Amino acid sequence: MIFDTHTHIYLPEFDNDCGDVVVRAKEKSVAMMMLPNVDVETIAPLKKMINQNPDCCVAAMGLHPTSVAEDYKTVLDNIAVEFAEENYKAVGEIGIDLYWDATFRKEQIEVFAEQLHWAKAMSLPVIIHNREALSDTIAVLKDVMIDRFVMHSFGGTPDDVKSVREVGDAYFGINGVVTFKNAKLEDTIKEIGLSRIVVETDAPYLAPVPYRGKRNEPAYIVNTIVKIAEILDIPQEEVERITYKNACELFSIE
Repeated sequence: MIFDTHTHIYLPEFDNDCGDVVVRAKEKSVAMMMLPNVDVETIAPLKKMINQNPDCCVAAMGLHPTSVAEDYKTVLDNIAVEFAEENYKAVGEIGIDLYWDATFRKEQIEVFAEQLHWAKAMSLPVIIHNREALSDTIAVLKDVMIDRFVMHSFGGTPDDVKSVREVGDAYFGINGVVTFKNAKLEDTIKEIGLSRIVVETDAPYLAPVPYRGKRNEPAYIVNTIVKIAEILDIPQEEVERITYKNACELFSIE
């Protein structure tokens, strides 16, 4: 069994065939999928997807850093009330992203810290988005210590892995990027070790080779697993088994 720990199959890219996408995922042994929220506009389609697929879909609620703007306080209030509506398994996707625009860096840091406090209060794990902001991310995590978190779409160096581990017992989400020719993540994967790796697609983004450049979907996660098995020189089945176990422990799923 496989657990795709980060997929956005509720987004418009899947409006025409989301049912087929779920079927194809199951055909590839994807038994569970974690759907992290993005912003207020994505709440309704996210909830629709998990309600239509309760056997294989669970969700996280949060405000994505690239959606942080002047109205962030009102938006946060609207997202906070969602935790009384559904059984969310994590707070996410939250974090800091300075890749495209650093205009709201201060606000992103504030929003990230606020949502970490939510996670602490509810004893929920956190799905962290970090892009070009690792030092800021670690600084906030040092200030608001949390028990369980995953660094989504992790593409850092072995030293980055060590830096993250200084602030908590982190899991690391590995996706299709590991299959890219120029990714150079072999040493990073070895530094993390299988006991703290979870696999993800980030669909519809970051499709693995040989689908790179196309719309990603959960069924393609097998290509990521094959690459991890190759790097660690272990059977594919072991990667599937251990990463599934890791994900269930991370998100407290029986």
